[in-house]
Amino acid sequence: MLSASSSTSEPLRAGSARQDSPRRLRVATRSSPLALWQAAAVGRMLSVAHPGLITEAVPIRTEGDRLADASLADIGGKGVFVRALQAAVLEGRADVAVHSAKDLPSVTPAGLCIAAVPARGEVRDALVGGRLADLPAGAVVATGSARRRVQLAERRPDLRFADLRGNIDTRLAKAADFDAVVMALVALERLGRRPAVLQALGVDVMVPQVGQGALAVECRATDAGLRRLLAGIEDPAARRCVDAERAFLAALGGDCTIPAGAHAHLAGGAVHVRGVLAPAEGEPLRHAEVSDGSAVQAGLRLAELLAGATASESEDAPTVECDGDA
Repeated sequence: MLSASSSTSEPLRAGSARQDSPRRLRVATRSSPLALWQAAAVGRMLSVAHPGLITEAVPIRTEGDRLADASLADIGGKGVFVRALQAAVLEGRADVAVHSAKDLPSVTPAGLCIAAVPARGEVRDALVGGRLADLPAGAVVATGSARRRVQLAERRPDLRFADLRGNIDTRLAKAADFDAVVMALVALERLGRRPAVLQALGVDVMVPQVGQGALAVECRATDAGLRRLLAGIEDPAARRCVDAERAFLAALGGDCTIPAGAHAHLAGGAVHVRGVLAPAEGEPLRHAEVSDGSAVQAGLRLAELLAGATASESEDAPTVECDGDA
């Protein structure tokens, strides 16, 4: 059970509570409807894994939420949606933080760890308001994501693009102003929004953002008891896929300025990763696929194919664009 109200129970501390004692876990989350839904979902998973555990939401308005009209690259890249949540955990104002995995930079801050990656949701992007093949010549598609723009333009060079940021309801409210809007399908599904005209774009059409559809639960790295508790909602398959995608992100530099995406799935015991990268403005997209028994090696090999990366070892390493869905 997840509540936004205070509780008389003491916050959970490693080794401080008996199994039959009331326990409370403070969950740092962004304050958007989608983020609150995701925090509540993690709370439900934890209550199933650990009956009697009470989770309490700690909503936090992040820099990315406050500066909703600014370019993500201009205000600090991927970290703008997570830094305030991470600070709350490090400072003891929350016990865990629930993130959309795609919002996390590739390097975890000192003192924190990703203690759980639960079962993954829908990974695809969605075109709202029209189907890609049916859009008129010169149609205007709204998205603030360069990753989405370059992949759509590869298939439809005639399309024009408009910036659009904000949470899901904000974007849906503005959809009528454009021929189509691109959103993460998982966000629409989690909030129960199903527009009348919607096309799910397969990963062969639009490679998703790294970590799209997955959640990541962070806690203090030194809290062994809490890490064991969070292991109860870990999904090993989702973890391997997210690890592969994040290794790709890390090899490219780990933040947000150029269009790149990756999607991993398991096949025959190996991790198969598909990736896309636009190396520079005006250059054709690069596509590649890699399979490896090691999730991390799969991601690193993909980055090497697409960017020659060893990129992470260079001061001129490209950095990865992010979408900022809320």
